[in-house]
Amino acid sequence: MATTESGLPFEAVYDASALDGFDPQQRLGEPGQYPFTRGVYPNMYTGRPWTMRQYAGFGTAKESNERYRELVAHGTGGLSVAFDLPTQMGFDSDAPVAHGEVGKVGVAIDSLDDMQVLFDGLPLDEVSTSMTINAPASTLLLLYQLTAESQGIAASKLTGTIQNDVLKEYIARGTYIYPPAESLRLISDIFAYCHQEIPRWNTISISGYHMAEAGATPVQEIAFTLANAIEYVRAAQAAGLAVDDFAPRLSFFFVARTTLLEEVAKFRAARRIWARVMKEDFGAQNPKSMMLRFHTQTAGVQLTAQQPEVNLVRVALQGLGAVLGGTQSLHTNSYDEAIALPTAKAARLALRTQQVLAYETDVTKTVDPFAGSYVVESLTDDIEAAALDLMRQVEDKGGAVAAIEEGFQKNEIERSAYATALEIDSGERIVVGQNRFALDVEDPYEPLRVDPRIEANQSERLAALRADRDNDEVQRRLEDVRTAARGTDNVLYPLREALRVRATVGEVSDALRDVWGVYVPRDAF
Repeated sequence: MATTESGLPFEAVYDASALDGFDPQQRLGEPGQYPFTRGVYPNMYTGRPWTMRQYAGFGTAKESNERYRELVAHGTGGLSVAFDLPTQMGFDSDAPVAHGEVGKVGVAIDSLDDMQVLFDGLPLDEVSTSMTINAPASTLLLLYQLTAESQGIAASKLTGTIQNDVLKEYIARGTYIYPPAESLRLISDIFAYCHQEIPRWNTISISGYHMAEAGATPVQEIAFTLANAIEYVRAAQAAGLAVDDFAPRLSFFFVARTTLLEEVAKFRAARRIWARVMKEDFGAQNPKSMMLRFHTQTAGVQLTAQQPEVNLVRVALQGLGAVLGGTQSLHTNSYDEAIALPTAKAARLALRTQQVLAYETDVTKTVDPFAGSYVVESLTDDIEAAALDLMRQVEDKGGAVAAIEEGFQKNEIERSAYATALEIDSGERIVVGQNRFALDVEDPYEPLRVDPRIEANQSERLAALRADRDNDEVQRRLEDVRTAARGTDNVLYPLREALRVRATVGEVSDALRDVWGVYVPRDAF
């Protein structure tokens, strides 16, 4: 018998017997109403399409700014910022550990000066900005707020998202800084700060995407993501925040694979589980607290370096699955991302893919077109049951943090990734152009290359900044950060003032490292 990506039975034929006892009112409800299986908004895309984002950022702030301006000019409604590894880890570009990584996988941001260059000339009160940043998410959010302030834009007008999901870093990516308890404290401070200062901002994007890219199945993706989300809600409540004060600004981030039917079912199951958890387990009263609003990115792990143009087809199918599954925003990968940073032409084609889906197909004319489908409703139920079972296993270990410390999620994902690799190597799983339908000689491709002088240029900018600013004032403000970190005050307020006087990303991160230390996983000993 065929199986889904999650290892669940996939029947050759589905009929009414697959939905025996199925109660549409209870399991589906109406679009925009509990349990939100059919979508979080009543009209979904019939009024306007999803937010079309393009993930971009490389080299210097100036280079990335030029790419952002081009994307906005071509119709992008939301920017999605990629940061380089030193920025993601809270290091300045001139730190010894940053050598060789500056500007490589994203843009290098060391200070308010860089952030102002990054968003120069862009209407921050009109464009929604998503930032893929986790451990130093508070720092980059505050730099964004200060940049908007320098342009005369009030924080109340800013819309966007910080990823800010550190738990999945311990599981699948590794760009963590502080221990879990301190990371959760910082996240709770962000929730409280944004509730007061930046009310339209999505304070966290709880991510299954990176776990999926590391090899998680669809069931593992949503189970571990929702288990992490539960941990964040508990941490916020423990910090004294009322659930309906912060939960409406929670958002999620999932992958869209080429297995379209299972992906649609996955998104629908995730919405239903989260609505029930928030209502029944946490007592949420505001319907917005029960809505699982999510961003989707097409599956980078499924792109191939061989015959890269075929990736255009894969991305179109993945994007379609995200739309049919009810995503709120979408990033479509460029066809050349398996080789290098996307070229401008490839990024434009990825955006055009979304525009074709939105304006040339009929999928935006009706809400949840798969509702009542024998196969999709059956798969939705199967995925929901399997995900709930896996979430119970996490709970039995003491919750997401305790399971992370034990290595449970990481081990489960690695087993799935290994099984997939074996299937590809044996040919049991067909990858077009890689292990089937390959070419004897590949067409030439010229990738986008990052200027190797970026690191030196960033170091020069940092030296000039430190020579120009009031360093005594910077040190006073950094001590304020340490004092807040030692106590219970919200850390973001002194952080903001330190960044305002041009303290660097590395300096404020080091101030917190001085107090909180850094996380060392058990298997590192």
